[in-house]
Parts: sequence; structure tokens; C-alpha cells
Amino acid sequence: MRRLLNINKVRPKRSLGQNFITDNNFLLKMNSHIESSKKNIIIEIGPGKGALTEYLSKKNFKKLFLIEKDNNLANQLKLKYEKIKNIFIINDDALTFDYNIFKDEEENVIIYGNLPFNISTNLLTKWISDNEWPSFFNKMVLMFQREVADRILASHNNKKYGRLSVLVQSRCNVKKLLDAPASIFSPKPKVDGTVIQLEPIENYSKINFNNLEKLLEQSFSSRRKKIKNTLRKHKQSLKKLDIDENLRPENLSVSNYCDLVKLIN
Repeated sequence: MRRLLNINKVRPKRSLGQNFITDNNFLLKMNSHIESSKKNIIIEIGPGKGALTEYLSKKNFKKLFLIEKDNNLANQLKLKYEKIKNIFIINDDALTFDYNIFKDEEENVIIYGNLPFNISTNLLTKWISDNEWPSFFNKMVLMFQREVADRILASHNNKKYGRLSVLVQSRCNVKKLLDAPASIFSPKPKVDGTVIQLEPIENYSKINFNNLEKLLEQSFSSRRKKIKNTLRKHKQSLKKLDIDENLRPENLSVSNYCDLVKLIN
């Protein structure tokens, strides 16, 4: 018991972007978005001191995987859940972990996570960049820095709409679930967070994700310029798709960009 109590004395590491959720009211709200089914494979990214894990572990699930990079926290979680056979603690970096082990799972794979803000976009891009789509997950419920969440959720003709918006929305339906004010964390970050739900779609499953990334990099290289300048190499394709070359990058929809990639390929 004394060894377990040490988890509350663990100091957050700035290098790992650790901000622990301490607000029970917020956790109760998160709990309402956790699915309970004996068919679910649940993955929690960065469980930290296990605040959200407490709620996840009380649901029905087939297996629960906790991926924690911090050695001390991972060991504490192992001590706490060592007697529960279907909870597995993986002491590894979520950015380099091989998620292909979940590809053959017939059950629903759901990812939950209070993602470290400093790696959240890299993690998300890793999960959605697989050209063999749909990917290994069936749903994700993730927390992002509010500014990043706004970009993920933005529609075209919006100043916040950009490369990240198109990449994510070409792969998933996105929906805002909860605001996460900085006050719910310890230590308190300088920014607020937002919890988003992401569910894979197959509308653009044939699109080469790498080629889409390259096209978006060209298009948004100077977002105030018109696409006749940023996408001047693809004028014929724009014409074939009846896309006005006097538009700016933020005016093209997700489907416009995906149709362009198809045609260019």
C-alpha cells in the first residue's frame, strides 16, 4: 500500500508534457463518453497517475491497454492493476509504439487519452496516416490543446481551417465533446484543452495520404495567396474539377482536395 501511495507524490515532468487531471467533475463528464462493452479493446494513452483509468477500469471491456512512457508511473500502475488479468500496462513511448498489433482484433478498438499537448498532433497524424484504411481503431476520444482542436474541427471558409483540418477530416468524422479548462489540471497549463471524438470514415479511403500531405503543403505554403499561385502546377486539374483558381487555400473543401489528389495521381 505504501508503494502505491507514492504515485500521488510523483512530480510531473515538463519533458513529457505531463499535466494530470485532478477535477472529479470533469472526470465524471468524461465517464459519460466511455463505452462499456465486453467486446471492446480499450487503449489509454498517457494514463499518468490513473485518474481516467479509474473510470475506464470499471467499465466492461475485453482488454484494457495502458501505454505510459514514464517508468515510475508505469510501475505504479502495474502494482495497482497486477491482479486484473485483462489490464495490460505497456511502458513505452506512444509515438514509437507499434499499433499494428491491434489490426487483427475483431472487436472494437477505442483510444482514450489526455494527450500531452507537445506531441498530440504528431500522435494523431501517426494514427491516421496509414494508407491501408480504415486503420486499427474504431473510435478515439482525445484531448487536445484548444487551439489545435479548433484547427481539427474547422470547416472550409474559416481562418482556422488548414492542412491539419483536411488531413484529419479526410479520415474521420470529428465532433467536439467537452471543454477542458486549464484549471482541471495539475500543474495548470497556460492553455485550455478540448476533448474531441474521432470516428473513421471510408469516403476517401483510396486517397494516398502521403500525396494529400504534399498537396496541402503546397496549397497552404502561403495561405493568403490564391491557389492559381500555390497550386500553379495543377491548373489543368483545377479546371477539370471546375475549381475556381482565384480561390484561396482555405476556400477549398476536404472533398475538393481529395478529388484533386485522385486526379493528379
